[in-house]
Amino acid sequence: MSTPQPQLAPQQPPAGPWQGAPGTSYTSPIPVVRTHLGHAIVSEWTKIKSVRSTMWTLGVFVFLLLGLGLLFAVIAASADMNLEGESPLGLGLFGVMIGSVCMITLGVLTTASEYGTGMIRTTLTACPSRSRVLAAKAIVFFGLAFTITLAGTSLVAFLQVAILEGSNAGDPSGEEWLKATVGVSLFLALFGLLSLLVGSLIRHSAGAITIMLGVFLAPLVIAIFMFAESLRDVQEFLLNYSIPSQLGVFYGAELGASAPSGWDPLWIMLGLVAAAFAGAFALLEKRDV
Repeated sequence: MSTPQPQLAPQQPPAGPWQGAPGTSYTSPIPVVRTHLGHAIVSEWTKIKSVRSTMWTLGVFVFLLLGLGLLFAVIAASADMNLEGESPLGLGLFGVMIGSVCMITLGVLTTASEYGTGMIRTTLTACPSRSRVLAAKAIVFFGLAFTITLAGTSLVAFLQVAILEGSNAGDPSGEEWLKATVGVSLFLALFGLLSLLVGSLIRHSAGAITIMLGVFLAPLVIAIFMFAESLRDVQEFLLNYSIPSQLGVFYGAELGASAPSGWDPLWIMLGLVAAAFAGAFALLEKRDV
């Protein structure tokens, strides 16, 4: 007859540094914070300032804005150009128009590049609220684009007035100063924001940039080659509502009687951005990344 073996009590595993005493609950020393839009904005700001494309596109934008604006002012002063009392601020239009291409590129890359690299999966894992991610991208981009454009246009405007001081150019009024600096900056920032939203809709950098370049240039180019008299109304509409023409409104360019004037281009662009926002939000919630 065998002797019964004594029952051994189960041994507890050794307590690790993450465990408390037996029978006690563990409390993490890391505070649990409810995330909000501010955290998403900080994240997007970190991303946009960390990539080299931001530095290069904004650098070229400022170079074109300052370089072309001052170049035309120097040419006008050295050639003793007859401005007939017109505001010298209008010479800044050339740099703004060409620099718009940089704003298109940066806006598209802010969203579409994440789809190309797959980084969007990490972004939406860290912040599952897709609408919050898109809103944070829009806020960060708009603030950056507006600030850089306002600084550039203001500097160009002051230098142009100084270069052409003593010529036959007129003194800009307060409204002309406001439209050539704040108005243009708001319009370009909204136009770049429209590019960002198109990048979110298309999810392809090259395709979205191509579409936005078409929006920027196609109406003006198509209108130039409309020679038929029956297309006169269409030609006038395309000329008046093209992006370059609407930029010219902020510099005092006079278009047709039915064309946008004053601050109208800003409200038109705001309406386009609102429509693009609605579409981008709707598709972002339905699509799989």
